[in-house]
Amino acid sequence: MIPSWIMSTSEPMHKVRMIALKDTTEESLKALQRAGVLHVEESKELRPIDKVAIEQERSEIRKSFNYVENLLAFIPEKEEVFFEEGFEVIYTRPFKELHKEVNTLYAKLNNIYQKITRLSDEVNSYRELKRFLAPLSSQADLSIADLHYSGEYLFSRIFVFSKESYDKFLSQVKSHVLDSSIAMVEDEAAVYIIGKLDEQKVIDSAAENFGGRVLTIPAAQGSLSSYLSDIDNKIPNLEAEISQVNQELIAKTRDNIKDLVLLREALSAENDRIAVIEKACEADYVTLIEGWVPEIDVDSVVTSVKETVESAYIDSRKPDALEVPPTKMKNFKGVQPFQILTKMFATPNYRGWDPTPIVGYFFAIFFGIMFADAVYALGLILATKFLLNKLTDDPESEGFRLFKRLLYTSGAVALVLGVLTGTYLGNIFTEFAGIPPENMALLRGAYDWFSDPIKFIILSLLIGLVHVNIAFILALVKGIKEKNKGEILNKIGIFIFEISGIPYLFHALVKIDIMVLSAQTYTILSYIMFVSIAIIFVSSLMLRGGLGVILFIFDITGLLGDVMSYARLAGVGLATVYLAQVFNLMGGMIYGSMPGIVGGIITGILTIVLLLFGHALNIFLSTLTGFIHSLRLCFVEFLYKFYEGDGMEYSPFRIRKIKSVIAGRKI
Repeated sequence: MIPSWIMSTSEPMHKVRMIALKDTTEESLKALQRAGVLHVEESKELRPIDKVAIEQERSEIRKSFNYVENLLAFIPEKEEVFFEEGFEVIYTRPFKELHKEVNTLYAKLNNIYQKITRLSDEVNSYRELKRFLAPLSSQADLSIADLHYSGEYLFSRIFVFSKESYDKFLSQVKSHVLDSSIAMVEDEAAVYIIGKLDEQKVIDSAAENFGGRVLTIPAAQGSLSSYLSDIDNKIPNLEAEISQVNQELIAKTRDNIKDLVLLREALSAENDRIAVIEKACEADYVTLIEGWVPEIDVDSVVTSVKETVESAYIDSRKPDALEVPPTKMKNFKGVQPFQILTKMFATPNYRGWDPTPIVGYFFAIFFGIMFADAVYALGLILATKFLLNKLTDDPESEGFRLFKRLLYTSGAVALVLGVLTGTYLGNIFTEFAGIPPENMALLRGAYDWFSDPIKFIILSLLIGLVHVNIAFILALVKGIKEKNKGEILNKIGIFIFEISGIPYLFHALVKIDIMVLSAQTYTILSYIMFVSIAIIFVSSLMLRGGLGVILFIFDITGLLGDVMSYARLAGVGLATVYLAQVFNLMGGMIYGSMPGIVGGIITGILTIVLLLFGHALNIFLSTLTGFIHSLRLCFVEFLYKFYEGDGMEYSPFRIRKIKSVIAGRKI
């Protein structure tokens, strides 16, 4: 039995069945939704319900939900909306009431928005007219009516072409055009033509063929120059009106923001309820709902439903051997944040291992090693606390809160290692205060290992050897548990090869003795190594069949490749330090480079700006690379060796408990 602080197991589940009278179905579902622990599964013992009616109701819910989302988008900046206790009362209201309230708000606010849209279209139309008509007005004294004329014999138009096609158009229609003027506007050309009315179809067809469009001219009187002057007056007035109406829209939306967010949450819960009904089965008079509930919550669920719905029948039982319940991960608080990493790889099987604890320890260590700077780590922790919420619309979601705790934990490990090695913004104290870097280290031995590239690489490879062998041990335990002889032999062969083959190969090939042994002992090790290779070969045949003849070699070379992969710990860690030192060096070169007090102030400001930008950039890059490479080592070099994770995630049917919501949009 592997201890739970290394590999945990999932929460025990019970199968729960509720049968309710048809008339109390909605009431029963809301009772289950408030209990918030039932993972619903599709029931198959009774005939299916009317899917058409359900889909129609879901369509109405989605329509109302989209209305609310559109209204919240009127708020230009994201805002956090707080709720008082008891806000979930809105969930008990009938859907018809919610739908009516949404429609009322949408009609009121959307009318204002439509006015803004209409005014904006008018402004854009005026701007386009001015863009093309202003150049034409300088070429001829025209009236506005001349630009789009249609009489008994003549007509006039303004076509807009790309600069590549207008000359081709003119070349094709020159025999049909009586007069023309051209105004180039950036990468487009406005072509004003006058032609015979009976030639209009030919000219219009040619314009269409060359990608031209007709510039719409409004019905107006007077000269073109006076019309352009009117446009110059109208545009600022319209823009002022747009700004005023937009402020009115934002103000009215903000006045209703709490109602809108509550309606959105209620509609989301209503959609979940309909989804459960879709999975339910009905007879003529009753509805059957089945699902899974954690063992510790069964009694409270049964009691809650029976107290709320007198006519409901509910019972529970342990899962059968052939049933596979959903997995609710059960880990102690310190490693719970790392559950999101395990689920990124695969959800644990209900009856299998959950590797979250061992993944969490090593992920935090890997990240800490690559990010080992006390100030950087503190910056990451503060950024997680005060800035990360601004990057999500749902800061209260369980996944986001776990992710923040993961960053806190990993940042804390990096902070400790930064203090132990004396790394503060790289070597900033050495660069600007002349303090030897080893004097900043709390633990001189840690400084020696992390500052010397060769020692750092050796340390990384040793950590990799430990990590990879833990994966092999877990794979061996799994093989014994499943009575997989091929897997057992394979891992035993690899362990024997490590003990005998690695020392012998170093001794024979590179003339390095990693263990002080006699020549006779090395000879014995060579025989043992060949025995281990034979064991690996046989196990490969057992596991892979005929392909094992070739693939067995990868079990041996893969061991070396996996361990060497951990050199990335040193690579990323040294890159973080060296990049920080480069910015410090640049800052030191700038600081004091100009004489006098004014020069000192200017270079001081430039140095501060450079250091702030450079180290902020390094924090971002180091966080990103540290996270990605830590994830890779945990996934590729570790979990792939023993963990399958073919489980189904526990997803309870519940009302989302929220304290606040981010609403609005960021322009």
